[in-house]
Amino acid sequence: MRLEPHPPAMASARNPHAQAFARLKAAIKCGHCEAMEAPLQHCFAPVVRTDTRLLVLGSLPGAASLAAGRYYANPRNQFWRLIGAVIGRPLEAAAYDDRLNMLLGAGVGLWDTVAAAQRPGSLDADIRLHEASDIGSLADRLPKLQAIAFNGGTSARIGRRHLGETAGVRLIDLPSSSPAYTLSFEEKLARWAELRHYL
Repeated sequence: MRLEPHPPAMASARNPHAQAFARLKAAIKCGHCEAMEAPLQHCFAPVVRTDTRLLVLGSLPGAASLAAGRYYANPRNQFWRLIGAVIGRPLEAAAYDDRLNMLLGAGVGLWDTVAAAQRPGSLDADIRLHEASDIGSLADRLPKLQAIAFNGGTSARIGRRHLGETAGVRLIDLPSSSPAYTLSFEEKLARWAELRHYL
């Protein structure tokens, strides 16, 4: 099963982040935001199937991804190269929909730990007034889920805080695939390779 993203302006029961948007907008109106000019950004819908065994969570899509409407659209981000090496498929060379299908076929799902937030630019350090994604509810709908991997420190910090202990599911912190995290590709891959145990 693949869940499709909803338009950010849609404020209805179909929009899973409508309440988050309302709370964030209320905080902005009340003057509780340090950077009122920062745009409100939201995550994409999760890409999962009922047979997903591994869920990889980023923090919040960056500017290039939001503009393209695709996960990890910044060509400098190493996500597709890293996860492609993990599942043994050449994802970088594939069309976007084919990438997602190959991930799902390997038992890998995607989402983000931040449902909505104010952020100027793309850096995790600039995330303000974030609303966490309901990862627990998603995990409960994935009967074969074995592990949740956090792509970067911000994802891990927010995800672990809101997820808590999930029975039978391993939580894994990964070095960020972002170009802002300057560890070499080889060093990152050595850590990401652990994910193969859950495929």
